[in-house]
Amino acid sequence: MRTGAPEVPATGVWAEVVGQPDAVGTLHAAADAARRQVRGEQVPPGAMTHAWLFTGPPGSGRSIAARAFAAALECEDHATPGCGKCTACRTVLHGTHADVKLVVPEGLSISVAEMRALVQAAARRPSTGQWRVVLIEDSDRLTEGAANALLKAVEEPPPRTVFLLCAPSDHPEDVSVTIRSRCRVLQLRTPLPGAIAEVLRERDDIEPQLAEWAAEVCGGHIGRARRLATDELARERRESVLRIPLGLQRFADVFTAASGLVKLAETEAVTANEDRNESEREELKTAMGAGGTGKGTASATRGANAALKELEKRQKSRATRSQRDALDLALVDLAGFYRDVLVTRTGSQAVLNHPDFARASAKAAAEWTSESTLRRLEAVLECRTALSQNVKPLIAVEAMLATLFTG
Repeated sequence: MRTGAPEVPATGVWAEVVGQPDAVGTLHAAADAARRQVRGEQVPPGAMTHAWLFTGPPGSGRSIAARAFAAALECEDHATPGCGKCTACRTVLHGTHADVKLVVPEGLSISVAEMRALVQAAARRPSTGQWRVVLIEDSDRLTEGAANALLKAVEEPPPRTVFLLCAPSDHPEDVSVTIRSRCRVLQLRTPLPGAIAEVLRERDDIEPQLAEWAAEVCGGHIGRARRLATDELARERRESVLRIPLGLQRFADVFTAASGLVKLAETEAVTANEDRNESEREELKTAMGAGGTGKGTASATRGANAALKELEKRQKSRATRSQRDALDLALVDLAGFYRDVLVTRTGSQAVLNHPDFARASAKAAAEWTSESTLRRLEAVLECRTALSQNVKPLIAVEAMLATLFTG
């Protein structure tokens, strides 16, 4: 999407926004307008607005772009917004700025109670910065009640408050029409492999060949590319998923593969949250006076136990979400494999999603018809839909794999 905004050098906070020159130009111009607006200068109508909706495919960097914009709004550098070096920029990017509230859903949804508390806090004036910024990642997880609570704040925003929402698209299924209509939509695109590889090489010091491979197979997902380049277990998990299509030789393999795939997602969720869960438990125990002696310790212990139960409930919800996300990522890989089979069958010169599995997709293309390949692809997409509707993962995956076996 061409915005007409001038291209901004990829420095400061903007260096984290990979492969999005048009979006960066728009955000930089808006941050500059916001700065002049605070100083009392006249700015063109629409140059800066109080509500933004960042959309784009998974891995395009929606939340990263939103954080960079929030940092630019709070930046203390008088020359250009978003220096990346001042205290404001650093604290925003690390999630510790007093005037920037980051909402990262840990469960499957954002509740109305959580949103009401957030809206109430957003009504206050900034305490240390120029703006009070509310950044909601995965705003498509808002419940209907939470969306209504947010709508009231977006309709009548405080003068120095900015709402930044992130969602896969501006479709009504992701963000309600009423909220979308009050936001300025910024559409991000899938970063090109070359841009991703460059970031991996220069910023993460990844060996060039490995960086190029990760950039090619990540599906434009920057975070996934980094994990594949730095985590051998992540590479092994991907390979085990992509071996499934040709590994279904008997119907009994359906159940073996289903349990293995679900177990894989569970393991990834545990690995992703294990250290954080333990750290949260220890911090809570310390805060509640664990190990104390003397008068009043019995009451404190009861309070600590109740708080621990509430923490465990939140951690369980977070684990469920992490498992669903890991399983969905595996399904995206499977869908990419069947897409590669169709590309091969048609003789198209389109780039493969999994070039390192080209031999496997060519073998499948020689054995399957286009119709049966499409049925398999549809089964993967239907499984993703079922999981989004809270169908039990094992049941949804078994139903999908049965179709993958029969074609």
